[in-house]
Order: sequence, then structure tokens, then C-alpha cells
Amino acid sequence: MNSKGAVVALPTVPMMDSTDAATVVLEARGLSKTYGSGVTAVHALRGVDLVVRRSEFIVLLGPSGSGKSTLLNILGGLDTATAGTLEFRGTPLHDAADDKLTQYRRRHVGFVFQFYNLIPSLTVRENVALVTDIVDNPMPVDEAIGLVGLMPRADHFPAQLSGGEQQRVAIARAIVKRPDVLLCDEPTGALDYQTGKLVLEVIERINRDIGTTVIVITHNAAIAGMADRVVQFGDGRIQHIDQNELKVAPAALSW
Repeated sequence: MNSKGAVVALPTVPMMDSTDAATVVLEARGLSKTYGSGVTAVHALRGVDLVVRRSEFIVLLGPSGSGKSTLLNILGGLDTATAGTLEFRGTPLHDAADDKLTQYRRRHVGFVFQFYNLIPSLTVRENVALVTDIVDNPMPVDEAIGLVGLMPRADHFPAQLSGGEQQRVAIARAIVKRPDVLLCDEPTGALDYQTGKLVLEVIERINRDIGTTVIVITHNAAIAGMADRVVQFGDGRIQHIDQNELKVAPAALSW
């Protein structure tokens, strides 16, 4: 520990006692992903170990092609590993059938991508309400919209919103399911500096106030300051994992 709040390196997979194990949401061991075969094979992941705990905020950093999005897709049940194991709260996902992965995605995972994927002909409220039919206990739609600060815009269409507002609609749509894990792939990549910070504030609020586990992919190293842990990727491997002694509020970030 450093009295000045310096970043401290941690082992990739720390030892856990039984109390720690009870907080584990996702546990990956030896995850590998290969596309193609022979001399043209692409090794996107190479033996990744990662433990993700309840209510953590994790940032995945690394250059393009380092394996971040591949790992996020596997953690979210959008893809499967070539080798290794993945468990969600002790339940294996690495060998799960497609219908089981579908149920996992529907009930437990929220996704936020760089592009918003809103339906242009539906209002904010209607876009968010779309996913409430696929889960057992959704959040009230207006509550989700309120959490992202868009109630005054609830009856507007996507074309009437700014890029940052559209991204906040996408976040509301993701969290209305009450997901255990919110996976964000470059959520500020298409936004300007000030708007990006507003979106990060919303994501941080979801993590802090609801306790949703958040994993964010970004190329922006400054965003790492708001995370509990920062996972640095390179060549399909985790290079190191750092823990922030002092987290930085999104409003204080600069890049």
C-alpha cells in the first residue's frame, strides 16, 4: 500500500478464502480463444485467468487486437472459449448449451456498446421497455430512465437526442433488467470529452448505488483511474492487474 494512493500490482488470480469465494461473480481459468487453424490461426486469448467479484468496477486496457473484446464477449455469453473454464456464481458456462447461454445473457448480463443500437421509431421509454419482457423482475422503466437522468426526454425519439443522451438510453435499457454484470465496450468511444464524462458518471452511479458489477473496455488510460482494478492486456494475455488505492471520480478525469 502506498500513502500517496499509488497503483499497486496484484497477482492475476489471488488466493481466496471461503468468504471471498462467496463474492465471486465470474471466474475464468485458462481461457483461450483461437479463430481458424493452421498457419492462419489467430490466437485472440491465451490462457487468461480472472476473478470478478460482486460490485467491482473493472477496466480492461490494451491496444486493439490484444484480446479485450474477445474476453468481454466470452464473459457475456456472446462467444465461447476454445479452451479453459468459465463459471458464473459457481455454475459452468464454458460447456453450456446455446439455450443456457441465452438465459444467462437475458437474466444476468447487461451490454453497452460504442454504438447505441436504439430503434429509431420508438421513444426513449419504449426502447428501454423492450427488454422488460424477457426477465422475471425488471426495474420499473421510468426508474431506469431516471437513473440515467433522462426523464425529461422519456417521450423523445432517438433522432431528437444527442449522442450522449442516446448512450444513456442504451445504459438504461441494459440496467432495466437488473443485471448482475454490466459489460461496456468502449462506451465513450463515439463521444466528445464532456459528454463522455457524463456517460462515465452514469456508469459509476450504477456501480455505486445499485451495486452492479461493471467491466469497461477502453483505449483511454485516464478512465482507469475510476476503477477498482485495472486489467492490462497484450497479445491475448493479461500482462498485469493493478488495484487503485484511491479511485478518481469521473468528473475529475482528464485526457
